[in-house]
Amino acid sequence: MKKNDLTELRIEKEDFKIALKRGVETVVPTYLPQALPALAAAPLPAPAQAAAPSGKEIVSPMVGTFYTTPSPESPAYVSVGTEVTPDTVVCIIEAMKVMNEVKSEIAGTITEIIAENGKPVQFGQPLFRVK
Repeated sequence: MKKNDLTELRIEKEDFKIALKRGVETVVPTYLPQALPALAAAPLPAPAQAAAPSGKEIVSPMVGTFYTTPSPESPAYVSVGTEVTPDTVVCIIEAMKVMNEVKSEIAGTITEIIAENGKPVQFGQPLFRVK
């Protein structure tokens, strides 16, 4: 701005505006947000005609790392075919260096182990399928 002896510069392009003024201690950029045009949401493709999984799911009560065993040398808490009650411990989720036992909270038979041992899981993510 000094080189070209400018005291004010304004640039406006679509949803972006900036104004610079010289003659004050600092150059103050001004961003004036404008409403973005509404984007049309693309319709989601129809899901494949796959059979819906039957039964209920045991979901993660927290974010953490999923473990099927209490220690590397121990057997898994449950496997496919294991009968569970609401009080059956089915896995551990490590969160912030704390090992949290996860109970089934439903009765039935484990039909699928969905989560992968030693991998991160999210809150509400399915861990097991129970019939």
